[in-house]
Amino acid sequence: MLPHATVPTLFLLSPARCGGERARLLATSLAAPLGQELRAGRAPLGDVFAWLSALYFRGKLTYARAFARTPAGVPGIGIMAPGLGLQSPDVRIDAAALRAMGSVEVDSDAFTAPLRRDAAQLERAAGDAARVVLLGSIASTKYVRTLLDVFGARLLFPETFVGRGDMSRGGLLLRAARTGEELAYVPVAGATLHGPRPPRLPRLRRVK
Repeated sequence: MLPHATVPTLFLLSPARCGGERARLLATSLAAPLGQELRAGRAPLGDVFAWLSALYFRGKLTYARAFARTPAGVPGIGIMAPGLGLQSPDVRIDAAALRAMGSVEVDSDAFTAPLRRDAAQLERAAGDAARVVLLGSIASTKYVRTLLDVFGARLLFPETFVGRGDMSRGGLLLRAARTGEELAYVPVAGATLHGPRPPRLPRLRRVK
């Protein structure tokens, strides 16, 4: 078995909510630099989703960037972008693309069909030795069923996610990225979906 630090690992990040007031505020902001980039078609998808979902998505993206390890040519991070399948966090989008994503229901074929397409392509490219880690909720079948159909028992998630809310998960991921201590993963198939709430995490010390 390969040492833990050398096992090929790629991350699939659940989407941010692309509709609603926060998305509208960002798309129309005249002051926020990210809003200006969005209107100019130069806003990185990862930055936009981190703005929309705040701590939770920022934690997912920071953690994935810290621990993704894939063969050359295989993306280490795939963000579920509604209607667009799996996208790099560095892909550039504009306000029209954000509005279009906001119109796609996560339970719809418009979401799952491109997700299934890109997941299957990634599964072939990554090879049998790679771990596929979902950073998102497994308590919902919105996208989990599609990913299980493609990856089966290879689809993993952080065991310590069980019982935590989104903000707690975000804080946990940021701490792990900061310390360099990767979390333990377990298969999504057959996993315990609910559990007792873990103790609250201590507040992160502000980095100067």
